[in-house]
Amino acid sequence: MDDLAARVAAAMWAEDTASAGLGMKLVEVGEGTARLEMTVREDMVNGHGIAHGGFVFSLADSAFAFACNSRNRVTVAQACDIVFVAPAHRGDVLVAEARERTTFGRNAIYDITVTRGDDVIAEFRGRSRQLSGTIIPEEE
Repeated sequence: MDDLAARVAAAMWAEDTASAGLGMKLVEVGEGTARLEMTVREDMVNGHGIAHGGFVFSLADSAFAFACNSRNRVTVAQACDIVFVAPAHRGDVLVAEARERTTFGRNAIYDITVTRGDDVIAEFRGRSRQLSGTIIPEEE
C-alpha cells in the first residue's frame, strides 16, 4: 500500500461507521485507487431474492471515496451513476475496485467495477470535487 494513501485511509476508516456497519473491508489503497470487499448478508437482499442495488452502490461509493481522498485532500462526490450488469446473491463476496481516470483542476473522474469472482456485477462512475483541507495533518 502507498504510505500516504494508507495513512489517509486509516484515518477515514476510523470514522466510517457506515462502511464498517455494512461489513465492508478495506483491502488495498494507493494513489487514486482503492479496493474494498463486502459479503452480501441476509439483510441486504430485496424482494426478488437478490442484493439490493443500494448496497452494491454503497460498496462502489465507498471504494470511490477512499480512492479520491488518497492524496490527503478532502474530496467529495459531485455526481455518480451506476449500471447494474448482473445480480448478486446472499453470501456473495463482492469486490469494488476503484481507479482514477483523469483529473482536471479540483475535479476528477473515477471508474469503479464491482465483481463477484470473474463476473462483473456493476460499473460505477464517480465525479469528485476537491474541497479545502486535509484528512490528516500535512507533514512539514
